[in-house]
Amino acid sequence: MSRESEADIPADAVLPGALPEELRAELVAFRRDLHMHPELGNQEFRTTAAIKERLEKAGLRPRVLAVGTGLVCDIGVDGEAPADGRGLFALRADIDALPIPDAKTECAYRSTVPDRAHACGHDVHTTVVLGAGLVLAELHERGLLPQPVRLIFQPAEEVLPGGAVDAIEDGALEGVRQIVAVHCDPRVDAGRVGLRPGPITSACDRLEIALNGPGGHTARPHLTTDLVTAAARVATDVPAIVARRVDTRSGMAVTWGRIESGHAPNVIPQHAELSGTVRCLDIAAWRQAPDVVVAAIDEVANLHRAKSEITYVRGVPPVVNDPVVTELLRDAMTVRRGAETVESTEQSLGGEDFSWYLEQVPGALARLGVRTPGERTVRDLHQGDFDADESAITVGVELFTAAVLLDAAG
Repeated sequence: MSRESEADIPADAVLPGALPEELRAELVAFRRDLHMHPELGNQEFRTTAAIKERLEKAGLRPRVLAVGTGLVCDIGVDGEAPADGRGLFALRADIDALPIPDAKTECAYRSTVPDRAHACGHDVHTTVVLGAGLVLAELHERGLLPQPVRLIFQPAEEVLPGGAVDAIEDGALEGVRQIVAVHCDPRVDAGRVGLRPGPITSACDRLEIALNGPGGHTARPHLTTDLVTAAARVATDVPAIVARRVDTRSGMAVTWGRIESGHAPNVIPQHAELSGTVRCLDIAAWRQAPDVVVAAIDEVANLHRAKSEITYVRGVPPVVNDPVVTELLRDAMTVRRGAETVESTEQSLGGEDFSWYLEQVPGALARLGVRTPGERTVRDLHQGDFDADESAITVGVELFTAAVLLDAAG
């Protein structure tokens, strides 16, 4: 089936792989169980066990990753090689939660773990890939699965440089021809997806700075290294300097999340700390970011006679969607729900370690709408009150199953 235009898709196209009502209810319950028991990156033992148990119940043979959490599971593969020699079509989910409290006080399935919450929708991502895997496994049993599929349930997406690195090192991409994923988007209504060929997320690195110098009495700042002022100047001047040393179209931005110094109003401290992130839209700019940012910090610190210790933690490059795979997802959504359910989306400044997979194989990330239609309040990601309209689970499952079937027919 050609994917050059929507006109190539028959208006009355009917594909197998719709989500049965009984499984729909089971998946909602599965997602709520994950939501009540969130686990941080590389600690997702209960989550991994729950996924493994359900896949094994379906007659599949999942393999837990060497790091101890996360797993991969192949469908329609005989032995070690894909059944038809074409390569595997991979579906990826991230399974970890965030270290923030769940603020949904009236929610029956709110987190039962203090200061832990699925506030980024990874419980939805996991449930979507699980559901798609169960549907595809049933199609395989009926002889209706036209190509082999790999499910990747990846740990530690929130831990830089991302659990994708460990999954890839453990062979998650071996034999994979292309890969797709979804990410919850609370700005998009449930029943819709957002797509974008090319860059859809941004690069994200972490920055830790320690400033040191002789302190003293606030009555005699000229005899000290005024670290409070030095830290303040680093906080304000470094982002401005960086913005003038790279192409403005790269969108490179240094943003601070923490600044600490001092204990008393009349004492100039000997130590100050800043933490933040470096984000950029362009992969070429991301590759030069460490040199540019570190040089700017040193310049400002030296100007104020502060000694700087800089820890620059490399994070993730931008997710760059393959145009052909993006069109495949567009076609899949069109067949399942109609062309009007697909919308264009902008490039986000958020980071996503799905980018590491796309460094090696073509693929695409779709934004899965999770806002209840008509709801005016946007419960943003990484906020304690985040929740998802659970009808989005069905949309994600049927998007993935249609993509697998359409790709094989192409």
